[in-house]
Amino acid sequence: MREAELERNTKETQIKLLLNLDGGDYQIDTGCGFLNHMLELFAAHSAFGLKITAHGDTQVDYHHTVEDVGIVLGQALRLALGDMRGIKRYGQQMLPMDEALALAVVDVSGRPYLVYDVAMPAAKVGDFDTELAEEFWQALVRNAGITLHCRLLAGHNCHHIIEAQFKAVARALRQAATFDTANIDKIPSTKGVI
Repeated sequence: MREAELERNTKETQIKLLLNLDGGDYQIDTGCGFLNHMLELFAAHSAFGLKITAHGDTQVDYHHTVEDVGIVLGQALRLALGDMRGIKRYGQQMLPMDEALALAVVDVSGRPYLVYDVAMPAAKVGDFDTELAEEFWQALVRNAGITLHCRLLAGHNCHHIIEAQFKAVARALRQAATFDTANIDKIPSTKGVI
């Protein structure tokens, strides 16, 4: 079972998370409606089982909640993948959301690196700061140990832009975490370790 269950408790946030790479239901409650929506999309498009409960200092803003959920999801992803034996390792997805077109490319490499080439035409979607999308991916990448390229190829509606990103990354990760039946017993690296 490729599963991880984690808790993170700080003075700013308290988070419980369960991730199952091989499927399951999703239940998301972060205290931020827009983040809930994006994580539900992420779970649905990755086909990962995902349960998250987060309480944060949202009276300040959503920054700590968004970043810390990214941290815990990244840690869970790393744990659930284990030694990465038998996975495809790479994934890519180009995904449209109305006028928005997002590209996500993933390498489950053990090397955290984010390239985020996404111009946001507005500062907010509702009460959600659009700059927090990058903070989320940065936190996830650092803690999962993956390389992620996010690029916006078209778009002007920030809701659509961020939604296309979450769906594209989810599908790229799903592809990368899928087993490669031709190499099921091998670490996908000439080094023999990731």
